[in-house]
Amino acid sequence: MSTFDHDVDFVVIGSGFGGSVAALRLAEKGYSVLVLEKGKRYRPEDFPTTNWNLRKWLWMPPLGFFGFFNISIFRHVTVLSGAGVGGGSLVYANCLQIPSAEFFTAPSWAHLADWQRELEEFYPLVRKMLGATPNPRFDAGDLALQQLARDIGRERDFAPTTVSVYFGEPGVRAPDPYFGGRGPERSGCTFCGGCMVGCRHDAKNSLDKNYLYFARQLGARIQAESLVDDVTPIGRQDGSDGYRVHWRKSTSLLPKNGKRSGEVTCRGIVFAGGVLGTVDLLLRLRTTSLPRLSSRIGADVHTNSESLNGVTTFKRDTDFSQGLAIGSILRTDSHSHLEPVSYPSGSGFWRLFVMPLVHRRNTVTRLLSVLADLVRHPVRNARVLLVRDWAKRTQILLYMRTIDGTLRLRRGLLGLRSLLDGGTPPTPFMPEARELAERFAGIVDGKPMAMATEVFLGSPTTAHILGGCVMGRDETEGVVDKDNRVFGYENMYACDGSTISANPGVNPSLTIAALAERAMSKVPPRQNAQWDTP
Repeated sequence: MSTFDHDVDFVVIGSGFGGSVAALRLAEKGYSVLVLEKGKRYRPEDFPTTNWNLRKWLWMPPLGFFGFFNISIFRHVTVLSGAGVGGGSLVYANCLQIPSAEFFTAPSWAHLADWQRELEEFYPLVRKMLGATPNPRFDAGDLALQQLARDIGRERDFAPTTVSVYFGEPGVRAPDPYFGGRGPERSGCTFCGGCMVGCRHDAKNSLDKNYLYFARQLGARIQAESLVDDVTPIGRQDGSDGYRVHWRKSTSLLPKNGKRSGEVTCRGIVFAGGVLGTVDLLLRLRTTSLPRLSSRIGADVHTNSESLNGVTTFKRDTDFSQGLAIGSILRTDSHSHLEPVSYPSGSGFWRLFVMPLVHRRNTVTRLLSVLADLVRHPVRNARVLLVRDWAKRTQILLYMRTIDGTLRLRRGLLGLRSLLDGGTPPTPFMPEARELAERFAGIVDGKPMAMATEVFLGSPTTAHILGGCVMGRDETEGVVDKDNRVFGYENMYACDGSTISANPGVNPSLTIAALAERAMSKVPPRQNAQWDTP
């Protein structure tokens, strides 16, 4: 029998779509919970008005940038992710889409459970918690996508996105509309397009407005600016006696007020730092304090097989910045979707990274093709690069497929690095994506462009990095079991995108939260919990 007196029952590392669910459901079951989040806490007025305000927008601590948006460039993929209390919900495009059947029956995890049946009760639960509702209006990009749907004979496959946004009277505060008055006040969406630069109008149902809000009311503590760097078993090495968690202040390189670091002990732990956070930490811990972890950590990393292309219109009366970040979705075939992505007026940071759209596999031929395009179309390229308000005139097109390609993440001298992991690697060069971008450009009288990282490196950009801590029958096949329990250790879970074992082909936030709901539903209430190992 364990005789250790722990500071808390559970430590949850990360406060995104997995960590926030874990925090609330564990607190509901009577456990004391501490959430450690590396990012900062945000109020609506704390968000920047434009993504040119790099210090408030980007998360780059070595440069003194302590925002909520992180850009990580690897050899085979560029990853966009969030940081802050609420994790990716602070910066995502609000979309809560349920994947198609191919996701649930993917060979990588279909042998573990009937996933469509297992998750059918949790998808509606998450949507209810996040105030999900269909987008009530279409703006310029949505209307152009609808026209594209007609042109390719798939108008029935065009629909508004289901989003976590409050559509009350624009800009007017109202009592909690979701939880019988027990939640925080909200303000109606103004359709300013600022969802991914941080909602300054309090209309976005980010996780701090629901899961984390109620977790705190039940006694959970949420400690921001705290980066976990060690987890060590106390007593027995399988963790059955609990864990000691060490953290350091993430927003300070020097000691500050004597609170640069600290330790806390707990009975159980939930890793929920997202792929880049959880996989990086577990890779380090496997060589030090948690040697029982599976050697599969870092394997089976995948994206939504995405391609990001921008289309800049030459029509001065077209404004792509109004509406939602993503207001509509088009199923272009049995395994692919296309979404128009917007930024608010004045948020033209990404113009620094655009180049003519070329689809050549070889780097040299790609660069020659870019040069040829610049020579053949000097005026059109100049108009794109010098457009006055890039966000107003540019529609980003997000193309996603359920067709999978995997990578492996490993630690090197400078941190995580990507390696090919067999099969077809992710690529931005998909003929379907290029054709759709060119068709869209024809509709809006614009020019399609590509990300510079895709042109120079030949690698895609993704906001939906998944896997690396995937499910399996045992530790030879995965890092966690089908209930998100980490192999080799007691009372240890992983609940974030790193456990997603297949490619959803749509925005994955809903699925991450639904899997976390399922995992936490299997944890017994505090009074019945059996912490002792026979």
